[in-house]
Amino acid sequence: MTFFIAYLNDTEYASQPKASSLLPLIGPVSTGIIYCSGPFITPVITRYPYHKRTSMYVGTILCWTSLFAASYTTQVKLHHWFHHKRGFANGVVFAGTAVGGILLPLILPPLISSYGPPKTLRILSIAIALLIVPLLPLIKGRLPESRIRTMGPTPRGRGNAEWTKSILFWILVLANTFQGFGYFVPIVWLPTFASDLNLNSSTSSIALALLNCGSVIGRLATGYLSDKINPWFLGLSILASTSAATFILWGVLSYDLAGLLSFSLAYGILASGWTSTWNGFTKPLSGKYICNDPNLSTTLFGVLLFSRGIGNIFSTPISSALTSLDSNSTTSSFTHASNHLGFDVGGGKFEKMIVYVGMCFAGAALIALVGWIIDAAIRRRSFGRQEQQS
Repeated sequence: MTFFIAYLNDTEYASQPKASSLLPLIGPVSTGIIYCSGPFITPVITRYPYHKRTSMYVGTILCWTSLFAASYTTQVKLHHWFHHKRGFANGVVFAGTAVGGILLPLILPPLISSYGPPKTLRILSIAIALLIVPLLPLIKGRLPESRIRTMGPTPRGRGNAEWTKSILFWILVLANTFQGFGYFVPIVWLPTFASDLNLNSSTSSIALALLNCGSVIGRLATGYLSDKINPWFLGLSILASTSAATFILWGVLSYDLAGLLSFSLAYGILASGWTSTWNGFTKPLSGKYICNDPNLSTTLFGVLLFSRGIGNIFSTPISSALTSLDSNSTTSSFTHASNHLGFDVGGGKFEKMIVYVGMCFAGAALIALVGWIIDAAIRRRSFGRQEQQS
């Protein structure tokens, strides 16, 4: 997001046709492709586990190459190791992705000011390569590759597909998609929102860092809780709380710095914890169809990543269209009630976008509620059969 603001402030990029609509797409499209690649890459790695390490090196090279090449543009394994505390381990992995988000918003602005976006992007690409490459040989699975291959699905996808008949899993996928359509919007637009509050870039960076700090806390805490309590109840609580925080903390109270920082921290803690619940949902499925099958868990995660990636890609053009609609209107729907609302920032151009995000999480919460009810009914029937047999 730091680069997003830098590019918007650079006349070489901002002066190009439709730059304000196209520039926000860069980050979500790139991460969306990563998410959506899961269902295509996972079957290959599952069937040929000896290529797993090769894929890590290829991914590192692609990451460095893409960042380095982007600086020249001028036109717009977890399941093998953990079982009983797999949810917390999953939370640690996802929390790790947010740690960089704490540091980068504070490090990048001075670099961009000194060297400009292109050179800073090259520095970032080289730094990532230097940090990742030495660590790759240290990443090893607990199970030998021969054993993983034996436990994997039969060739060409025959056999282990019973999970596709689980209604609860597809309800989870639907809730996950709704969550993805809303989750990435505040992350993309938070710097622009801060700019319309007349906050400088350093303050905007603090808001982003605070959001990522909350993400670390939320993912760790949710991962721990996913090992302890029903995932449907946990997911429902997260989604409903995030919807409420979006409407209240962002829509109502984010008319000044204090409100924006409060929303950033709360959103990071609540919304980011959703991915840490995934293991709580998938663990019963992998244990039901093939006992503790790490490959099936990976396959289920791939489907969830794909559905989240769809939301990641399409949420930005949707939110861009919504801000354009509001920027063309003269007043916000909430202006008559008060001039001190987050809805009124930027002349009310963020109003529909905030409502959109809140409704995405509310819709996901309703879907999770349906899943919780069905899950409870299935558990009651299973408990009743066990009592009859005993």
